[in-house]
Amino acid sequence: MARYDIYGIGGALVDTEVKVSDKFLAHAKIDKGVMTLVDESRQRELLDALISEDLTLIKKCGGSVCNSVVAASSLGSKVFFSGKVADDADGDLFVSDLNRAGVDFHSADQDPGTTGKCLVMVTKDAERTMNTFLGASDTLSSKEIDRDALKNSTWFYIEGYLVTDEARTKAVKDAVEYAKEQGVKIAISLSDPFVVDVFGDALRDVIGSGVDLVFCNKGEALAFTGTDNLNSAAEKLKVITKSFAITDGANGAITFDGELLCRSKGVLAKAIDTNGAGDTFAGAFLYAITSRKGYDWAAKLANDCASRVVAKFGPRLDPEEFGAIKAKFGI
Repeated sequence: MARYDIYGIGGALVDTEVKVSDKFLAHAKIDKGVMTLVDESRQRELLDALISEDLTLIKKCGGSVCNSVVAASSLGSKVFFSGKVADDADGDLFVSDLNRAGVDFHSADQDPGTTGKCLVMVTKDAERTMNTFLGASDTLSSKEIDRDALKNSTWFYIEGYLVTDEARTKAVKDAVEYAKEQGVKIAISLSDPFVVDVFGDALRDVIGSGVDLVFCNKGEALAFTGTDNLNSAAEKLKVITKSFAITDGANGAITFDGELLCRSKGVLAKAIDTNGAGDTFAGAFLYAITSRKGYDWAAKLANDCASRVVAKFGPRLDPEEFGAIKAKFGI
């Protein structure tokens, strides 16, 4: 029996989330609604500008897959996470926050340097805009892969953000090939339209002969498949993956379990902050299928969890909120 339900690997970033105005984004010359990679000095400049306006900053361990495995753990999955942090205060914050969430973290030594940070700016329309300094996460390598934990996992979950660098792409591709040899199922998130547009070939290289599950939103699905509608995108995705889940905001999700294509209704919510919704959807979905639930049930649970995330400020739900979800779904 596998020791872990899910082994996740991704950027180990300290998420710093803050509410901002469109005026602030325009004044700071920030492209709205996308993830932009920045250097440390640019991120420091933005943080100083935010602090000068006396805005409230929320800091947590983060990164896309990190948020997903925290959600899965909160629902009851046994999970492991690999990422790279530095030997600094933010690195200590990341590890302690992850451990409090019940997630096991790889034991590789923390190198000197700066832990990566993602500045998440949320506007009044609930749109998220991210400026990311990868820091130590930029040098993630095979050293951060715990092969013993990986081969003793049911699923290996990877974020597309990792393929924005050639060395990281190779490390991830090697880990995927090892996992396949060990009979571990592979799930991958396409992560962001920016990643799909610029690093689509690297994503395809990691996917190789195919994977077991792809997570993406509507925009990512259309961009990755080069189509202009979800029906066509779904058909093209079937060629590279055994199953998939495409999220479409308030419209819900389209899932394919290898046989049946299902459309799951979205859950009405007043959107305050979309950050973390897709990550939480993926984590809840993985929890469900590793608990031997069908894809339709998994999508209903995941849509419910995601709707609760967008209705609050911050990328995650509190333990009390997960308690209410468990009660509702009989978990």
